[in-house]
Amino acid sequence: MTVRPATAADVPAIADLELDNLGVDAWSEGLVREGVVGNLPTISYLVAEVDGAVVGHATASVVADIAELQRIAVDPGHRRTGVASELLDAVVALAREGGADRLLLEVREDNDGAIAFYAAREFVEVDRRRRYYRDGATAVVLRRGLVRGCGGAQGR
Repeated sequence: MTVRPATAADVPAIADLELDNLGVDAWSEGLVREGVVGNLPTISYLVAEVDGAVVGHATASVVADIAELQRIAVDPGHRRTGVASELLDAVVALAREGGADRLLLEVREDNDGAIAFYAAREFVEVDRRRRYYRDGATAVVLRRGLVRGCGGAQGR
């Protein structure tokens, strides 16, 4: 598996992953394209590739000392194979390189698997956003510190 920055050629695969994983909350192919080609200056797209096929993607924003994991999605046939972990590790590295001292994300409160995944990777709950998703579901805001003194990972 390879994790690399996304290119314009990856946009259709990323848009398909969005739809398959996020349904009504998926970002459109047009919005994905804007981010991938660099028209959204704080946004970075990464893809995970296996045998030449895009099997996962992550979208992150880094602004000053705060990074946000906006998206992470993995093809159902490649789940539980380490793809999400590799993508998350790449986002953490990207955030650190960009000068962030913490990484934030939102996850649906009813997504026990994702919450457990992030908890095992040193994320802690810091807030909740009621009616955050289109269907009215609540988002759990998670945070991982990226440097000493910022909580979570303690500078790893």
